Amino acid sequence: MDENFAHAMASLTTGIYVLTVRENGRNHGMSSSWVTQVSGEPLLFTAAVDIGHFSNAVIARTGVFGLNIVGRRGRSLEDFFYSSRARREDNLEQFEYELSPTLQVPWLKLAMASIEARVVDQVIAGDHTIFVASPVGVRAGDREANDRPLTSLELDYVYLGGKQVIARNRTGWE
Repeated sequence: MDENFAHAMASLTTGIYVLTVRENGRNHGMSSSWVTQVSGEPLLFTAAVDIGHFSNAVIARTGVFGLNIVGRRGRSLEDFFYSSRARREDNLEQFEYELSPTLQVPWLKLAMASIEARVVDQVIAGDHTIFVASPVGVRAGDREANDRPLTSLELDYVYLGGKQVIARNRTGWE
């Protein structure tokens, strides 16, 4: 990718999430930042997942996933799920979680909010699948904690797809 395009794409502000799946007793989470609401009526959002990622195949088979919204207090979630330590099928053992009431997807206790979602459509977009999802249930975190969502502006890097990552320093992009 051209350096100017990389810098421009890295400037698109995104939220930071952990997308979770469950299948055959295995519970998996992955760092996700390409998520957005796309409809108000009906309420729908999308999550883009790399076609080669373990979670993509699970979502395609099960039709459900959890979306855990990472707050500033839960920064350790992003630190772990973006690291190489998370690159295995069953990777939630070090975090407290509960299974959502309806779809039985993992909700991380450190997340400021969690959504259980059912896939209603999917579209291949280059090297990612865009899953269009309908929220089924929600778990709100501790509102007294005054947490706020973590965004890409607070990270030292931005994921651009595949193996492409751009680093940020105090003065801008490296």
